[in-house]
Amino acid sequence: MRTRLILGLCALFILSSCNKNKTVEGVYRSYYGEKEGFAIWIVDGYKIRQHVYKEFLYGGNEQRYLFNPKGEIWIDHAVSCEEFELTLAHELNERALMAKFGWTYEKSHDSSLMLELKMRKSWDSICRAHEASLHKVCPEDATKVREIPGIPDSIVLRGIYRVPLGVREGISVWVVDGYRVRALIFPDFGLSGNDMAYHYIPAREIWLDGQISSEETELSIKTELLERKLMAEGVSYGKAYDSAINTNVRLRHEMQQLIDAHPPLIVPPVLVRDTGKKE
Repeated sequence: MRTRLILGLCALFILSSCNKNKTVEGVYRSYYGEKEGFAIWIVDGYKIRQHVYKEFLYGGNEQRYLFNPKGEIWIDHAVSCEEFELTLAHELNERALMAKFGWTYEKSHDSSLMLELKMRKSWDSICRAHEASLHKVCPEDATKVREIPGIPDSIVLRGIYRVPLGVREGISVWVVDGYRVRALIFPDFGLSGNDMAYHYIPAREIWLDGQISSEETELSIKTELLERKLMAEGVSYGKAYDSAINTNVRLRHEMQQLIDAHPPLIVPPVLVRDTGKKE
C-alpha cells in the first residue's frame, strides 16, 4: 500500500510539473509603441527559438502563438529596418483574419504575404518617383570631405531609396541602400545620416541604412533628428554629434528600465494554434 501511495504521489508530482507553465527571462529588447490597439515589442528571436519555439521567425501574434501575450505584436530583433514595417503589417493582418473570421493560420499567412507584396511594389514606385524628382547632389560631408577619388562635383541619386518611413518633425525619413551609398557616393556613410551632416542627402531628409536592425531604428531616427536640429541652429557637427550620442545613451537606459518592468514571458504547454479563435 505504501509503495502504491509513493508511486501515485510521484506520478502526480511529475504530471503537475509537466503542466506547470515555465517562464523565460530576457525576451524583450525594445518597445516600438502602439499600433491599432496593440503594444509592438521587438523581441529576442534567438532566445525564443532556443528556449520557447524553434520555428519562430520574423514576428508573432497571440492568435498563432499561444506564448505571445495577448495584446502584443512581436517582431524578431533580427529583422532589419527595411523589413520592419512589412513584418508589422503582416502580423497585424494575420491576427485580424484569424480573430475576426476564424481563418486558418496558413490562409491568413498567405494573405499577409500578398499584402507585403502590394506594399513592396507601392514603395518601389514611390522611391523611383522620388529619385526622379531630385536635383543633383554634392558627394561630400559637412566638412567638405569627398572620399571617392575623381567623383564629379554633382551626382544623380539612382537606386538609392528603398522604403519611405514617413515624416518626423517635418523631416522625411527614408531607408536607403547603404551598400550602394558607400560604393558609389561616400564610403564612410554609417548606419544613418541627415542633410545637415552630409551634402549628398537631399534637403530635409534623414537616411537609414537598410541593414540597421529593427531595434536600432527609432534610436537612429531620434539621434539624427537631434543632430540635425542642433546643426541647423549653428552648432558644429562635432558638438551636435556628441550631444546626439549622449541622448542616445540616455534613451537606451530608459528603454532598459521599461523592459525590466515588463513581466517575464510565461510559456504554456501548447505553443501554437492552427485555426483562429474568433473574438
